[in-house]
Amino acid sequence: MSTPFREFALMCEKLENISSKLSKIQLVNSFLKKLVPDELPIAVRMIIGKIFPPWSDKNLDISWNSILKILKSLTKIDDKEIIEIYNRCGDPGELFRIVMKEKQLTKQQVLLGGKLTVLEVYRMFESIARIKGKGSRERKERILYAILSKAEPLEAKFIIRMILGEMRHGVSEGIMEEALSDYLGVPLETLRRAHMIFGDLGKIIEIAVREGIEHIIHPKFRLFNPIKPMLAQTAQNIQEVIKEHGKTAFEYKFDGARVQIHKKDDEVRIFSRRLTDVTISLPDIVELIKREIRSREIVVEGEVIAISKDNKPLPFQQLMKRFKRIRNIEKKVKELPTRLFLFDILYLDGKLLIDEPYIKRRALLENIVRNIDLAPMLVTDNISEAQKFLEQALEHGHEGLMAKKLNSRYTPGVRGKNWFKIKKALRLDLVIVAAEWGHGRRHNWLSDYYLATRDLETGEFLIVGKTFKGLTDAEFKDITKRLLELKIGERRRTVFVKPEIVAEVAFNEIQKSPKYKSGYALRFARIVRIREDKSPEDADSIQRIKILYERQFKGKSMR
Repeated sequence: MSTPFREFALMCEKLENISSKLSKIQLVNSFLKKLVPDELPIAVRMIIGKIFPPWSDKNLDISWNSILKILKSLTKIDDKEIIEIYNRCGDPGELFRIVMKEKQLTKQQVLLGGKLTVLEVYRMFESIARIKGKGSRERKERILYAILSKAEPLEAKFIIRMILGEMRHGVSEGIMEEALSDYLGVPLETLRRAHMIFGDLGKIIEIAVREGIEHIIHPKFRLFNPIKPMLAQTAQNIQEVIKEHGKTAFEYKFDGARVQIHKKDDEVRIFSRRLTDVTISLPDIVELIKREIRSREIVVEGEVIAISKDNKPLPFQQLMKRFKRIRNIEKKVKELPTRLFLFDILYLDGKLLIDEPYIKRRALLENIVRNIDLAPMLVTDNISEAQKFLEQALEHGHEGLMAKKLNSRYTPGVRGKNWFKIKKALRLDLVIVAAEWGHGRRHNWLSDYYLATRDLETGEFLIVGKTFKGLTDAEFKDITKRLLELKIGERRRTVFVKPEIVAEVAFNEIQKSPKYKSGYALRFARIVRIREDKSPEDADSIQRIKILYERQFKGKSMR
């Protein structure tokens, strides 16, 4: 028997009012123990604000305008009342709960009403994700209307929050890892390693239930199930890296898109940094891998860049024209050729290599790969040599350097000191959470952006500044359209949006600021580019900003 969705909503509401991490874990486990096996992976994802696995090509693609249209149809509320209530509560899910509780439901809705179940809500989401093509918006709206017609106000609150990917109850992936460790009775480090390999907490509990705990304790890597990429911290300069690592492997850092490539016999699939399947957009890379890599089973990692007719790197935004392309691919391949640089190997013919030292993986890659470029590399502990290598990378049109500890293991999803990135200027990846309408010639555009960083402990996005600098008129126009599709509320001239768009932001300094809840503000912030390859979860954290702030004062007084 399927679990009533109301129990899920009540559990989420309780989580919202609990501050203790241990109490949150206990409540999550208590709920999971009530579920039938088919519900477990679904519920685990839903609790952390996800509906599908990260590598799934399923996408709800429901705009805020569609959501508001359904709310107005359900409750007969007008725009003025919506704005008043949203300004009071500041949360789209809470807006639905308040309105649906206060407004009299129609007779038709009462007849439609019935107890939703966890599986029923998920299957309706699946139905929405399957809809493509002409008339898809209206068909998606009809299904969502049907869900919300059957929902109680509290259920509607969390359905909307799931659609927007913001549960606001403080259960992050890290807390869910601890909850599953306790639920399955396996050490936390064991659970985390399984998460590294499978890349999805829902998958972990599905495997544990269907195949046994042994497959979590000794996880076996599965081809075409991408693992999270290892992440790098930003270093101020080469001196900092060599002081930390000693002799270091320096590689070019490209202005491209990171890819994880899986091959089994003649089947090749390519996954983006966000673990999205982008194979269809890169047929030229697929053919290159088939032609030049003879290994039966292999997973390699690299960077794809767009190149000009004279073989020089093109800006990242040009490459994104390929990644977004699903039609007329052959034409785009000719117009916008790409070049692949490989830099790591993670799996080979039945053996997972992530526990091997980096320098050994690199040597293995060099022995296996033929006629495919490898990222240029220099191994040295000489600051002057490394500086020249950095200048060489910049002269060739690349971003800077990656610096990798020679004996470092590959730790999926972890941002540690084993890998550093070195760029010309101070930069952070931040999420746009709101925007203001511009003035003068920009009056028709959302052109002043609120930039936010993630709190790793709570999952909350905290504003660290605003900027209207860095984009072209064409980019302002494009971002305005995208932000309006992500709109979740509006107050005077400010539009609040679902945290979805990641921007790479350059700045001069981090300052203390009582203005923002984060306590920090960026000085002279400007957008360098929109990072289409990164998700909000990839944004830099407030914990990292605190470290960067303190680092600014080395050798200086902080007073």
